[in-house]
Amino acid sequence: MGDLASIGRVALLGAVLGLMLLPWHGLERGLADLAAWPHPPAAPLALLLADGTRWWLWPIVPLLVLAALALRRDRPRGGLLAASGAGVIVWTFAMGEAITLSGLEWGWLAPLLGTPPPQPALGWGALALLAGATGLIGAGLAARGGFGADGFVGFLVVGSALLLLVFVFAPLLTVLSAAILEDGRLAPAVLVARLAAPEAWSLACLASHQGCGVVWNTLALATLTALISTLIGLAFALLAVRGGVRALPLFRALTILPLITPPFVVAMALIVLFGRTGIVTTALWDWFDIPRSRWIYGLPGVLLAQVLAQAPIAFLLLDGALRAIAPSLEEAAATMGARRFAVFRTVTWPLLRPALAAAFLLGFVESLADFGNPLVLGGDFDVLSTRIFFAIAGARHEPGRAAALALLLLALTFGAFALQALWLGRRRYTTVTGKGESGLPAPLPEGLKLACGVIAWPWMAFTAVVYGIILVGGFVHDIGRGDMTFTWRHMITAFEMEWRDGLALRGAAWDSLLTTIEVAAIAAPITAFLGILLAWLIARQDFRGRRTLEFMTMLSFAIPGTVVGVSYILAFNVPPIELTGTATILVLCFVFRNLPVGVRGGIAALAQIDRSLDEASATMGASALDTLRRVVLPLLRPAIITALAFSFVQAMTAVSAVIFLVSARHNLATVYIVGRVEAGEMALAIAYSTVLIFIMLAVVLGIDRVVGRAQLGRRAAAEPGQAFAPVAATPARAGA
Repeated sequence: MGDLASIGRVALLGAVLGLMLLPWHGLERGLADLAAWPHPPAAPLALLLADGTRWWLWPIVPLLVLAALALRRDRPRGGLLAASGAGVIVWTFAMGEAITLSGLEWGWLAPLLGTPPPQPALGWGALALLAGATGLIGAGLAARGGFGADGFVGFLVVGSALLLLVFVFAPLLTVLSAAILEDGRLAPAVLVARLAAPEAWSLACLASHQGCGVVWNTLALATLTALISTLIGLAFALLAVRGGVRALPLFRALTILPLITPPFVVAMALIVLFGRTGIVTTALWDWFDIPRSRWIYGLPGVLLAQVLAQAPIAFLLLDGALRAIAPSLEEAAATMGARRFAVFRTVTWPLLRPALAAAFLLGFVESLADFGNPLVLGGDFDVLSTRIFFAIAGARHEPGRAAALALLLLALTFGAFALQALWLGRRRYTTVTGKGESGLPAPLPEGLKLACGVIAWPWMAFTAVVYGIILVGGFVHDIGRGDMTFTWRHMITAFEMEWRDGLALRGAAWDSLLTTIEVAAIAAPITAFLGILLAWLIARQDFRGRRTLEFMTMLSFAIPGTVVGVSYILAFNVPPIELTGTATILVLCFVFRNLPVGVRGGIAALAQIDRSLDEASATMGASALDTLRRVVLPLLRPAIITALAFSFVQAMTAVSAVIFLVSARHNLATVYIVGRVEAGEMALAIAYSTVLIFIMLAVVLGIDRVVGRAQLGRRAAAEPGQAFAPVAATPARAGA
């Protein structure tokens, strides 16, 4: 219990520092007010309480005193400690909601509070106080026997749950509540009518030329996208890990290329290739008299664009899972006389099931949430995301209808989540244990290698053609109209630089590019760190509410980015948390929007690491923090790479979630590109996208090299003519 007391005291110290030293208001102003500390507007709560400005926050002080009394002994009084921390959090947020910039919002509190003065949004002091209160709750619950009596785990669980409540659940609740409200009053009948509307469930396409309901369209598109992208990702991963591909770095770079491109740019390239006046369409008409058509606008075009975007994610997940499979299992099967394909079917394939399920689920959910590709290529093929976008941003502005459609999206997403859990069942997929490992990965059966090549190489060639269009389009006058005259004009317009008493960035795109890189560089490591922590908590710790925590991590992925952006505006445009117009709201949106990738990838990787490693570490006296840092994280490097790369790229390329959150001061590259497309400057938009592609490719490959891979002490493959590969005299350390 001594450790619990220490954790509780550290948490109490953090809360007291927030109370006594840091500015209580002004989080939306960043660090600008610190120069005025400790005077308004940067005054700490202690001074505001002393001069009577914020008298309604006085209950926080006795709550902290109660926490101090609970920590007086080595064995903390867990119930009192947790209740004190919870009281601080509840009272802080309640008073922040009750008293805002316009004064008292909760009129029923007027007899108690009178007419308090306006209260701005919370600041850094409140943030430190709330973090300390979270630690008090975690330590208190651990002292009562929760979380294995580990205060560190308690703090992580409570802190993660609070973050998810504030930045995922609460914003979405502000939007989804509109589904059951009519003129501010509860109307369940209206909700039922919205959920059962013909636009969602119509099957008219089966009997006529009319379209089907958007639910069926969305479900068909998401299922096809997930299946095809998982299949292509598996083919690439098998070739990369087991296929003996030469020039592997170049192969991996070409494989992940679609991951680092704004999706609507790929859609524009597809239009240039396959539109009615596209390059391929015109060639087929001139050479083979094949009539021009609009097949690219509809399900085929959207499916093609989404598979281009999702296959790299499946590849990254499956590549890491394949590298983590212990070759000794495959060698044992081969020793028993099994042929190569039997080894793959009975050993390798079953061990890939967690990663396959994760790849399918992420492809399915990403397809549901995507609205850029359906917007550009959908034509008459409507899906839920585009209907929600137009319900919110259209002329009629129907938030209730949009919220009801968002509920249907939630149902589809968590239906896929349930099917994934059913398919995995309760089987074990452990392959990384504490024992030495010197096996050689089994080579692919020749037939399977050929099948993977038939899938992978044509797809890679098609990807190269698509990106050739993108790269060329930025350096010609107008590729969309066939004017292929070389020019630097678009690059100069976007990224002109001039040397006058120093370097001056004259190009129109510099501000948005630098802001985008800054936001992505901040959001990516936070996303990866928090995602891996949550994966470790969900997969390795037993506590009440574990499934609820997992459910909440997937919630943000189930809603289209447009709805997420609108929900953030509604939730964080006014106190107690006011962030609209700041870079902070962009970072938070990216972190919690992309968090499920790190969580699902981490869970899939942890499913292959034996719990006995954690148990051995605990037996040697290591704390949960030491076990996480020294044992688990080194073995999770493939999952860390995936989370870092994906979150950085998503922050660089996302548009739907942030199109309502950018401001004149904090504009992003994708929003700037969309503006150029709307203005008809297609070539300029493609030129900017080309620069983004090269920046993201360099960053992703750099992350891969710096973070490295988990080293599992396996010997290298034998050289041609060698019966066996030499085994190093000293085993490699995990994570070396």
